[in-house]
Amino acid sequence: MDNRDSNCKKKKFDFKHKKENAINSLYEVEHFLCDLKKVCNITQLYKILK
Repeated sequence: MDNRDSNCKKKKFDFKHKKENAINSLYEVEHFLCDLKKVCNITQLYKILK
């Protein structure tokens, strides 16, 4: 009976945890896009100087 009761309880929605994960994900995406832009700029410079 205890297992059934614990399984029936709904998991509590943790807004702080979700918010922190979303912020970290956006931070990582922002840095990836910035790095990608740098790579594009370097390739364009290479093509010009070639």
